[in-house]
Amino acid sequence: MKRITVLFVIFTFVVSFVFAQDRTGDFDANKMRERVKRLSADDFEGRGPGTAGGKRAAQYIADQMKASGVKPGNKGSYFQNVKLVGIKADPNTQLTATITKGPTNMYFKFGDDFVATTGAQTADVSVNSEIIFMGYGVDAPLYKWNDYKGDPEQYKGKVLMILVNDPPATAAEPNLFGGNALTYYGRWTYKYEEAARRGAAGVILVHTNESAGYGWNVVRTSNGNWRYEIARTKTDKTPFLNFRAWMTNDAATKLASISHLDLEQLKQQAKSRDFKPVNLGVTANLNLKSELTTFDSPNVVGVIDGSDSKLKSEYVLFSGHWDHLGIGEADATGDKIYNGAYDNASGIAAILGIADVINKMPAKQRPKRSTVFFFPTAEEQGLLGAEYFAEKPLFPLNKIAGNVNIDGVNFFGKTKDFSALGAERSSLGIFVDEVASERKMTVEGDMRPEQGFFFRSDHFPFAKSGVPAISLRHGDDFLTPLTGEALNFFSNYNAKYYHQPSDQYYDWWDAGAMVQNAELGLAIALKIANSPTLPRYKDTDEFSAPDKKRFMK
Repeated sequence: MKRITVLFVIFTFVVSFVFAQDRTGDFDANKMRERVKRLSADDFEGRGPGTAGGKRAAQYIADQMKASGVKPGNKGSYFQNVKLVGIKADPNTQLTATITKGPTNMYFKFGDDFVATTGAQTADVSVNSEIIFMGYGVDAPLYKWNDYKGDPEQYKGKVLMILVNDPPATAAEPNLFGGNALTYYGRWTYKYEEAARRGAAGVILVHTNESAGYGWNVVRTSNGNWRYEIARTKTDKTPFLNFRAWMTNDAATKLASISHLDLEQLKQQAKSRDFKPVNLGVTANLNLKSELTTFDSPNVVGVIDGSDSKLKSEYVLFSGHWDHLGIGEADATGDKIYNGAYDNASGIAAILGIADVINKMPAKQRPKRSTVFFFPTAEEQGLLGAEYFAEKPLFPLNKIAGNVNIDGVNFFGKTKDFSALGAERSSLGIFVDEVASERKMTVEGDMRPEQGFFFRSDHFPFAKSGVPAISLRHGDDFLTPLTGEALNFFSNYNAKYYHQPSDQYYDWWDAGAMVQNAELGLAIALKIANSPTLPRYKDTDEFSAPDKKRFMK
């Protein structure tokens, strides 16, 4: 009996070691580099959904999975087509603001002062509505906060001017709306959704670099070209806005001043629960003409079967979007192709590398649960491909043990730390900590919680559906201090590279750092795949309710 016990302990240790070991050496760094170069090449035209370059990118990913031995994930196909509507606003569009009781007009220029699109999925939209300043535009019972005070009819058909971000915490309530951490109430997507539920005609979001976490150049390039959304069916009753806009803080200040109102004073008032919406006494006039197109754009999906006869019907899902911004406004050098090398050709290359490693494992060492490799479309347009999958899942949501999202992979240099956004929300945090400990690395929390990165990539639709999800992000404690081009890119990413044509592949990229980052994702996924129980959200987390709901019959 003692002999059997000893052997069992040894066996358990060996199995644990097999699954805990660092598999960095199993990755092909050169192949990872070449995949990034290919996906971010000019002939892929910035991987815009619905474009010829986007189709080539999706097919390239499917071909790479097939060559690696990854099976199709959708009934014999690598594709899950998503029907999208593309809308491109006329850049000559002008917004006119008129005093409701007077002849004074003020004109705002598309691109310089504001950008706009429509949720009506039609080519011609006219708006002639009063503007109401709504503060933060939040209705959050959890925090006993409601900016939508008074008669609910007063918001119908109006244009609502709304501040980006959450209402700020105070000395008396330091944890109000998560303290420094952005909640979903602070996201621009929530602002649009809530206003639409109230029957508003449109929304003008007031942009500042601090509140948004990026400059106006990002808003302009992201919204001044084609915008996409999931095509609505005739039976779809989801409310929408005719007019969705961003406006610079300077332009919004001028607009309020027509009625002799001070925007900064209004902002101060909006920081209080007692704030009441303010009718600016200004009417917005806009005739928004747009090009319109409808097309299919695929999510790309593959699967490797698990090694356990029982657990193989459950899944660990990797996600990383394949799309970027396509061809758009030229930069100072005349470059119009938004190649998206870091965002997210690097993430695609990492996940494909993980698929290579898993497929080459001896059968008995493979993950017990099956592994899904999910490359969604239209992430840059509001996580549309992931939202579609969460609504029409190819694998039951209550069978998905966890989601590891990779959106941007470290190519600067190896680090002593990394981050897994959302790890603290669920039992996935245990696995993240174990992986860090085994590699003698530090797990950093969200290093920029005020920017709400947890809500900004493809893991979020899974989290909203109750699936434990993390988004893997590299650290900033580099083994060798950055210098030269690497330091410039790292230090100035938001200002010079994010959603710009300059996000290209460069020869100085460190493929070893990319492998280190990918191996962390693989290690976490292996622990999820081999866990005897399904990970769950903590009861105290906001996603605990949908987590429980997905198991209800």
